[in-house]
Amino acid sequence: MKQPHLILGIGELLWDLLPEGPRLGGAPANFAVMAARLGNHAAILSRIGQDELGRKAVECLEPLPIDASYLQLDPAQETGRVTVALKSGQPSYTIHQPAAWDFLELTEKWVQLAKRADAVCFGSLAQRSDQSRQTIQSLVAQTAATCVRVFDVNLRTPFISGEVIRESLELATVLKMNDEEAPRILTLLGLPLPSSLPSASGVLRLAAERLLIEFPSLQMVAVTRGANGSLLVTRDEWHEHPGFPVQVADTIGAGDAFTAAMTHYLLRGADLATLNEAGNRWGAWVAQQTGAMPDMHETVRHEIAAQIEG
Repeated sequence: MKQPHLILGIGELLWDLLPEGPRLGGAPANFAVMAARLGNHAAILSRIGQDELGRKAVECLEPLPIDASYLQLDPAQETGRVTVALKSGQPSYTIHQPAAWDFLELTEKWVQLAKRADAVCFGSLAQRSDQSRQTIQSLVAQTAATCVRVFDVNLRTPFISGEVIRESLELATVLKMNDEEAPRILTLLGLPLPSSLPSASGVLRLAAERLLIEFPSLQMVAVTRGANGSLLVTRDEWHEHPGFPVQVADTIGAGDAFTAAMTHYLLRGADLATLNEAGNRWGAWVAQQTGAMPDMHETVRHEIAAQIEG
């Protein structure tokens, strides 16, 4: 029997403080939980405090199919918190600092795990501190040449750095961003687009193509467009998906579910149409639930897998 793929989410594990109460989240953690739910061996590489929120985080992860054994405990710093305000289902964030995930340590245990990984996902937010930035980039650099290295940009004011984005793209094989982030990223990198372009999707495709030229290690750029689906671009082809109309509860974690599903099928050699279908199906499902790690019955996984693969 074939071993499940080893997939790592490296970065922030935190509590989203929503109007209806706290929910566990953090982009790389959301990604890893969804990757685990899809049948992979997925681990979260993050750091929590020795506090009540840290204990509750471990309790919340316990029933999920995620490997939480690599979480680090910080004796001094608090578990991460984000105050979330929602307007028409769209979140705005106040990200408190410092937090335990600003102090990720490059341990031998983490390095050995990273060397065996089939895929890793890392973002820009967790690199806001020098220590975590160095740890994340060192870990990603030590993965195997065959490892899928997904850089999931998450531009959160005021933690935005063109230098972090450039360094991360030099390590990545896949970039995932949303349609609002795309022009900002190109501006930060000094790669502005011409102002007269035929369509919104034409702008996004050109942006993706510019990044593929600028960063030789990149093999694919994924651009999510909320309710309007997504665009995948490689050096040889591109594919657009219109998305699925759903009743949105909140969009927290929907993009992370997209990334996890896309990565899951990418490791299985699927074509761009399947990657797009998988990402949009799972992103839409999470958007219909509250929070980033909603309860999921096994029948849901089988139903959505059948829709993607059928």
